[in-house]
Amino acid sequence: MISTKNIDTGSGSSIPKTLSPGVQVVKINSITLSEVPYKKGAFNLLLNVEGPDMGEEFEGFYIDKDDPTKGRYKGQVGRVRFSEYPYSDGETKSGIIIRRDVEIVKAISNLFKALHIGNWVNEQDNKHATIEDFVNQLEIDKPYAGKHLRMCIAGREYTNKDNYTNFDLYLPKWSKDGLAYENANVEEQASKVVKFNNDIHIKKSKSETVQSFGEGTPTTSNVAGDFEL
Repeated sequence: MISTKNIDTGSGSSIPKTLSPGVQVVKINSITLSEVPYKKGAFNLLLNVEGPDMGEEFEGFYIDKDDPTKGRYKGQVGRVRFSEYPYSDGETKSGIIIRRDVEIVKAISNLFKALHIGNWVNEQDNKHATIEDFVNQLEIDKPYAGKHLRMCIAGREYTNKDNYTNFDLYLPKWSKDGLAYENANVEEQASKVVKFNNDIHIKKSKSETVQSFGEGTPTTSNVAGDFEL
């Protein structure tokens, strides 16, 4: 006989483990640099973020896939590029010189102003030989720990190897339409974060084969394996 009692419907597993494009309130778990393989000397600045606690039924990614005893993330996670395009040395068409390291420090400084973090950036003056050292120290100190942001997350759409549609996440440019992010303590009705617009903040792309997080869950294209933020 077929029993219909005590059936595990797997309701929690239907909730995506990763953040989707849209206006989200998140905390920063880590900030890292990622080299860009197609452009020598270029870096992406990555915000590894986590959304609100999704409740007991939600089964997030392992915090450390090699050590399950550390538990799982309580919220959806995402790896969000601070800029749609990587940071690199260059020159604009109007002749303005762009310095990669200066732009990365500026990005972090603006982020910390929004988070109401003190003088951490200024305290690092002339202490680090490379931008990698600077960001490594940032990860040692974690002055952003416990802070939350409201951000508009944009995404480039792609299809992964399991034929899922997914998104490579990044922050949109600041514009007259609104900010890319702000302190989450700002009242929602007073928010200046740009309203999410699918036509503007989602970019279609050719289908491509990318890695996934495993466990049948699609993910952003610049990461593989469980999140380790």
